Amino acid sequence: MRTAVPAAPEALTVPEVMTALRLSRSKVYDLIRTRQLRSYTSGRARRVPVDAVRQHMHDRMEEAA
Repeated sequence: MRTAVPAAPEALTVPEVMTALRLSRSKVYDLIRTRQLRSYTSGRARRVPVDAVRQHMHDRMEEAA
């Protein structure tokens, strides 16, 4: 019997964003607070869409160029 491989997540938790961007928890929340990183809440859980993380990285690369 084959087991399906789970699809890549479309939203990340704050700790996952911290790992992906190599930033501290406070810096990630600062980016969210200043709307530099889009996010939403689901109940009490904060989620960041994967495309928002990609866009943030793209924006930082554009600024650095």
